[in-house]
Amino acid sequence: MQYTKLGRSGLEVSRICLGTMTWGRQNIQAEADEQIEYALSVGINFFDTAEMYAVPPTAETYGKTETCIGNWLARNPERRSEMIIATKIAGPGLSWVRNGGPITGKAVIEAVDNSLKRLQSDYIDLYQLHWPNRTSPHFGKHAPNFFKFSDIDAADHEAQMLDILQGVGECVKAGKIRHFGLSDDTTWGINTYLKLSEKHDLPRVVSIQNEFNLLHTKDWPFLIENCLHEDVAYLPWSPLSSGMLSGKYANGAMPEGSRWSISSPASLHRNTPEAHEAIAAYADVAKRHGYTPCQLALAWCDQIDGVTSTIIGATTMEQLKEDIAAFDMPLSEQVQAEVAAVLRKYPQPF
Repeated sequence: MQYTKLGRSGLEVSRICLGTMTWGRQNIQAEADEQIEYALSVGINFFDTAEMYAVPPTAETYGKTETCIGNWLARNPERRSEMIIATKIAGPGLSWVRNGGPITGKAVIEAVDNSLKRLQSDYIDLYQLHWPNRTSPHFGKHAPNFFKFSDIDAADHEAQMLDILQGVGECVKAGKIRHFGLSDDTTWGINTYLKLSEKHDLPRVVSIQNEFNLLHTKDWPFLIENCLHEDVAYLPWSPLSSGMLSGKYANGAMPEGSRWSISSPASLHRNTPEAHEAIAAYADVAKRHGYTPCQLALAWCDQIDGVTSTIIGATTMEQLKEDIAAFDMPLSEQVQAEVAAVLRKYPQPF
């Protein structure tokens, strides 16, 4: 297993981060336990969760994934030091989470305490904002003028960000969290937090996780360049584009128990004819060179300059082992050239 520094945190994280959002819905406790133990056995030390998991997010599944992790830790407390655990506070919009309200400093303090109880841990290694209070170009909102950046009051949001940082700072001083990160944010969001932390001597952003995969490369080059030079770790989530890049949804297939089969239609914005054409082309490259479609997509993501650790997830041990193997299967120059040719043909298929 290879390891990389998580921004300026001083933490060394595995190049693979195990995402856990299926635990508590698609995966039961015993399966979560098996995944944790296997991941640790192969050198994965980085685990990502969130208060709103499992998915799809509902009032009934809220907090269940953190609880699965906490149940394992309660039985294995001596192994807590082997794990770097990242979790997140939900942004606005979920009626069952703080009445759908925005993230505030007070909300951070409350949410941290609740996550610690579910995790059955004294501290969280990396605490992240799941999405910002303002609308950002994520979750299918990246088309030009899908929304207008000019509609927000930048000064008002900067004041909200300062309040959030102050709440984070209190949690750091109390030893409840070690480091602070972002998710589903932008270059402006990163740099505003960096400016505020320097000006007010508050915790510095050490990482950001955004969607990044062969179907969705909008963060290259500008946001990733900013992360690299500002020493902010870049953590791609959904490197398989919600499972699409496996090819399992080809030709309208909807495998029983798959994420799409239990999701609302509104969450399927990736499901376009162009995306399926691109997936078929990538699958052809994979087949010619001895990769599974998943392995090709993950190996490509791992080799992108500026990527710190790629967040993978699986519902079965077979899937997990296949995905982990991809990180020992670097792409040759020939394969990279063939992948690049497909990417040029389908630069933004959804």
